[in-house]
Amino acid sequence: MKLKGVRKSRNIEDRRRSGGGGKAGIGGVGLLVVLAIGYFAGIDVTPLLQGLPQEQGTPRELSAEEQQAAEFSARVLATTEEVWDRLLPEQLELEYQPPVLVLFSGQTSSPCGGASGATGPFYCPADQKAYLDTEFFATLSRQLGAKGDFAAAYVIAHEVAHHVQNELGILGEVNQRRQAVGQTEANALTVRLELQADCLSGVWASKVKGLLEPGDLKEALNAARKIGDDHLQSRAGRVPQPHTFTHGTSDQRESWFARGYQSGDVHSCDTFGARNL
Repeated sequence: MKLKGVRKSRNIEDRRRSGGGGKAGIGGVGLLVVLAIGYFAGIDVTPLLQGLPQEQGTPRELSAEEQQAAEFSARVLATTEEVWDRLLPEQLELEYQPPVLVLFSGQTSSPCGGASGATGPFYCPADQKAYLDTEFFATLSRQLGAKGDFAAAYVIAHEVAHHVQNELGILGEVNQRRQAVGQTEANALTVRLELQADCLSGVWASKVKGLLEPGDLKEALNAARKIGDDHLQSRAGRVPQPHTFTHGTSDQRESWFARGYQSGDVHSCDTFGARNL
C-alpha cells in the first residue's frame, strides 16, 4: 500500500509507552497467537492463562518497529477518515464523526472491559474508540498466514467499519436483538454484523485504489480467509461448528469483502437483509 505522502491521522491515542499493564508470562508473539486464535475461533483460552505471572508495565521507549506500526496505523486511519467523510454524506446523507484508534501493548482498559490480545482488535461503542495491540500485525502475518501491509490495513478498516455501523445505529439495534434471543441466534446475528463490517471494509478499499500496489487486494482477501471461523477452528484442531461461529466462514468473509470492493456502495452491504450469506 502506497502510504508515502499520506497524512497521519490525529485521532490516535498511543498508550504503548506505559506498557499497558503488562503481558502474561508466556510472552510476546506466543501469547498473542494463543489469544488471537481463541478470540477468532470462539475458544475459551482462560485455562491456558490462569496462574501465569504478570509483569508490571513501566515507562519505556518504543522500538523502531513499534514506531513504524504507529505511523502505518495513523496513515491508514487517515484514509478511512477521508473515505467515510465523503461517502456517508454522499450515499446516506449523514455526517461522519471519526473514531479514535487506541494503540496499546499487552493490556489496557476500556469502557467495554479490559483490552488485551485475548479480545483481539475490537471497537468499543461506549467511547467510540477502536483498540489495537500493534503486535497483532506480526501475529496476523507470521502465525495466521495473512501477510502484507494491506492485510494489516484491512484489520484497521474492519474496526473502523464497526464505528460506521455504530454511527448508523446498527450496533445498538443488533445488541438489543441479541439480548432477546438464545446463544445460537445471537451468534448468527453477530456473524451478520461482522460480515457487514467486512463488506464496508471492501467499500473503503474500493475508494483507495490509487494507493494499492500489485497484490494488495489479494492480501486483504487472504486475510479475510485466514480469520474465518471455520479455518481457525480447524487450525485449532477442532471440527468446525457453525452454531458457534461469530465472524463467518472464510468463504463468507472473502465474499462480502469482495462485494463491497466491487460495488463501492454501502447499500450493497445489507447482510441483515440477505437470505444467503
